[in-house]
Amino acid sequence: MARRTIINNGIIVTVNDENQIHFGGHVVIEGDRITSVGPEKFSGTIGSDDRLIDATDCIVMPGLVDLHYHTALAKGFSDHLPLWEYLDACWYPIIRALDPESAYWAAMASYAESIKGGVTTVNDMYRQLGGLAQAAEDIGIRAVLSNDVALPENDLDTLEDNQRAYEENHGKGDGRVEVYVGIEWLPLGSPELLRDARQLADQLGTGIHIHLNESLTEVEDSKKRFGRRPTEVAYDAGLLGRDCIAAHCVWLSDAEIALMRTTNTQISHNPSSNAKLGNGIARLPEMQAAGLNVGLGHDAAECNNSRDLFQVMKFAAVIHRANRIDSSLQPAEQIVRMATRNGSEALRHEGGQLATGKKADVIIIDTLSPMFTPLLPGDPAHVLSHLTYAANGSCVRTTIIDGRIVMDDRQLKFADEAKIVREANLAFQRVHARIS
Repeated sequence: MARRTIINNGIIVTVNDENQIHFGGHVVIEGDRITSVGPEKFSGTIGSDDRLIDATDCIVMPGLVDLHYHTALAKGFSDHLPLWEYLDACWYPIIRALDPESAYWAAMASYAESIKGGVTTVNDMYRQLGGLAQAAEDIGIRAVLSNDVALPENDLDTLEDNQRAYEENHGKGDGRVEVYVGIEWLPLGSPELLRDARQLADQLGTGIHIHLNESLTEVEDSKKRFGRRPTEVAYDAGLLGRDCIAAHCVWLSDAEIALMRTTNTQISHNPSSNAKLGNGIARLPEMQAAGLNVGLGHDAAECNNSRDLFQVMKFAAVIHRANRIDSSLQPAEQIVRMATRNGSEALRHEGGQLATGKKADVIIIDTLSPMFTPLLPGDPAHVLSHLTYAANGSCVRTTIIDGRIVMDDRQLKFADEAKIVREANLAFQRVHARIS
């Protein structure tokens, strides 16, 4: 590895406290940290072992954080079903039939698409975490992994599986791989399971990842079985907290939003998945007004059909405007922050912004394309607008994670993309044959 990586003469979208954007600026990386960010071209001495990247006509920004993620093997399979039917027809049969090798290639395919789209961190709930951890280590992504934990009769994972996964995988990849405690959702759980999950997370000193209030059927099921709404049950069980990522939260009541605020629970907003499954539109403006930290997630390729977080950004920007008939909602600056810094802070990471001392998770975007045309020189609002409304993952030229270049000129550096595609297709065929 070069002693330093010097990125020069780019449009530096810092997402720092002052929301600065520097035109013709620089970013310097040493090891896994950013050591300099400035509004001008780097003027220091460049050593013979330094790597110099010319970012002329490029945007340099923090890597995207996909805050709610499932490795996926069966994209395009069993489309057009509502959530509960989709889970029973597609999702649960597929993940019950997984073997470690299939999980590895599913993760490699998932992470490859994410890296190529500028995602540097995934918060991934799935099964066979040993395969996922190995994939993350091999391909170079930053991954927070959690098991799909449910009550034993559902034939998914248990808290014992999750503890074993933590002990075997947490800290792999020079610390890029973490393991959280995962809870599938309350319809396959109980208050006792949520209490035990909190105890395990506290024992391990790790976080929690759970689906909450994703659909109306989930809310009604919880009220019928427990006499309380899902987030109220989670609160009573002590599950919520600063270390808890609650995914979806489409159907939060005012009281539940208040519980999220009281406990400082982190939220992943997944608008495109919620729309495709017909689950509704989350009350994002109310969550933000309550001061909740909200990041963005794509959910899973089966219920989104794309891992492109730029697409999710656009959905998050426009769907609330349409729903509320208010074009002032979700301005571009806010959406870019949700996709980067908010997600990083939700996971208690030291990235999400370009600032001295922060983790070096950085992406470089080529603006010499029709999707960024026209681009007015020196106009920050124009840059943020294009990132939110016009861009897609194909604009990402370079992806840097933990200070290492894992994709350059659209080419993965540590994996064979053609082999990934071939093996992931074969893995799906094997798994599909088991459930047919």
